[in-house]
Amino acid sequence: MLVGTAQAAELLGISTARVRLLLKQGRIEGAYKIGRFWVIPLFEGMPVISKGRRGPKAKWCRRRPAVTFIHVNQHAIRQNKKREHHLPVISIKKGNSNIYGHEVRINGPCRIVYQPNLPKPCGARVWIETLSNVEVINRC
Repeated sequence: MLVGTAQAAELLGISTARVRLLLKQGRIEGAYKIGRFWVIPLFEGMPVISKGRRGPKAKWCRRRPAVTFIHVNQHAIRQNKKREHHLPVISIKKGNSNIYGHEVRINGPCRIVYQPNLPKPCGARVWIETLSNVEVINRC
C-alpha cells in the first residue's frame, strides 16, 4: 500500500514537516517522488524509517504493550482469617496502577510464572502474566 506525507505523518504520530525532513534525508525506505508528491510504501501497515545517527530515540517507535500481572496476596489471606470483613486478596497490576478485587476474569491467553530467586518488587514469587483484557468482577 502506498500513502502520501499526510497519511504517513498520521500513522507515525508526527508532523508532516517532520515527514518531509525525513524524506529529504532519505531515511524513509522505498519512498519516491512522482512530480511534486512523495509516495511512501507501507510495510506491515507502517512506513519504515532508518535510524538517525544521533539524538533521542524516535517517538514513533512502537512500545511493547503493557503486561498485566495478577498476584494473590498471601498476607491478605492470613488477615482475612482474623477479620469478619474480608479484604480483597487479588491485585491486578498494569503499568503504575493497582486494582484490587475478589474475582478476576482473563479474556485471552495467559501464563503462570514462578520465580523464587527473582521476585517482583511487591514480593510476589508466583504470578499470572497476560497481554489480554482483564476484567475485575468483584471489585473493592
